[in-house]
Amino acid sequence: MARLGENRYGKSRVRMSRITRHADHHEFNEWTVRVLLEGDFETSFTAADNSKILPTDTVKNTVYFIGRNSKATTIEEFAMEIGDYLLPNNPQVSGVLVEIEEKSWEHMIVDGAPDATTFKLNGPEVNTVRAVRDQGREWSIRSGIDGLVILKTTKSAFTGYIKDKLTTLKPATDRIFGTSATVTWDYATAHPDYAKVRSRVEAALLKEFAAHNSMSVQHTLFDMGKAALNAAPELALITLTMPNLHHLLADLSPFGQDNPNHIFVPIDEPHGYIEATVER
Repeated sequence: MARLGENRYGKSRVRMSRITRHADHHEFNEWTVRVLLEGDFETSFTAADNSKILPTDTVKNTVYFIGRNSKATTIEEFAMEIGDYLLPNNPQVSGVLVEIEEKSWEHMIVDGAPDATTFKLNGPEVNTVRAVRDQGREWSIRSGIDGLVILKTTKSAFTGYIKDKLTTLKPATDRIFGTSATVTWDYATAHPDYAKVRSRVEAALLKEFAAHNSMSVQHTLFDMGKAALNAAPELALITLTMPNLHHLLADLSPFGQDNPNHIFVPIDEPHGYIEATVER
C-alpha cells in the first residue's frame, strides 16, 4: 500500500521589482521569490480534494500584495513579512519557507556622485536568503551570496599532496586562483541588522581572499570563513562552497615560445569542488 510522505507546494520564480520613492532620491530592488507551504494537504494528493489548497496563483499575488506596503529594506525582512501574513491567514499551513534572490542594483555614479534615480547592475553575484518558520515558532534565517566570482593572479600554490600512479598534476607555487563562491551564514542573535551584517561579511571575505597566501583552496576557504566570523559576531556559522575554476598554462613550445606564467586556458569543467562550514 502506498502512503504520502513529506510534501510541500507553492510558487517559484516570482519576480518583483520595487521603487521606493524618497523626496530626493529613489531606491530600486529586484527580487525573485519562492514560497513553499507545508501543512494539512494530504487529501489533495490522495483524494482529489482541493478544499485545503491555497492556489499557487494566490501565493504569487501575496508577494505583490505584501510588496505594496512593505517596510522591508532587506530580503530577510521581506521574507518574514510574507510568511507572517500567510501563516495566521491559513490555519491548514503548518510551516512556510521563503527564499529570495536579490540582484545588486546600485546608484550610477555620474560626475563623481551617485545619481538619484539612475542605477547600474553589479554582479554576477546575487544576495540570497532562506527563511523558515513553523506555526507558533520563531523564524530561522539563513542569509548568503551566490555566484561571487573572484580571482587572484598570485599568492596561490598547491604542493605537498598525495602522489600515486594516477597522479599527473604538477606542483604549483604561483598559480591563478579563481572561484565562483556560494556563501551562506546562520545567525546567533535574533533580529540583527541584516544589511550591516551582510556588508561586513562580504567585505571580510573579499579582503581575506585578496591578502591570503593560499596553500590550497581549503586553506583559503577556512581563513575566509574565520575572517567573516570575526567581522560579524552576530553569526553562528558560515558555509562556503568554492569550486576551483582552473586556468591551465598553455603550451607555447610548438611555436618556439616560452610561457613564464603568462598565457593560460580557462576551463570550468571539470573543476575542483571544496565546501566546508566554519563554526565558532
